[in-house]
Amino acid sequence: MTFDNAEHEPTRDEVDRMAGPVVLEFGATWCGYCQALQPRLEALLGQFPEVRYVWVEDGKGKPLGRSFRVKLWPTLVFLRDGRVVKQVSRPTPAEVREGLEAISEARGGG
Repeated sequence: MTFDNAEHEPTRDEVDRMAGPVVLEFGATWCGYCQALQPRLEALLGQFPEVRYVWVEDGKGKPLGRSFRVKLWPTLVFLRDGRVVKQVSRPTPAEVREGLEAISEARGGG
């Protein structure tokens, strides 16, 4: 797993050019739903070492979140070579696994 805690919010163009499997997580540090998801998400990401994980602090008027129509946190966007394969808000562990499998090279996703 590659972890990026984006110091600067990537632009949509930068996201669209990301190669390989990527998970964007939109959330807020104070969000209880986001905090509850973290341990399960980290455990699942550990099983998919080829997946790049990018956490994005979201909020009102943030352009990247709006470009993905994020309305609830956490929202996970599963991308493969810059294309959205799956997007879920307040996901269950099963939904996270399904998204990771869908974009994973090791499992032939994409």
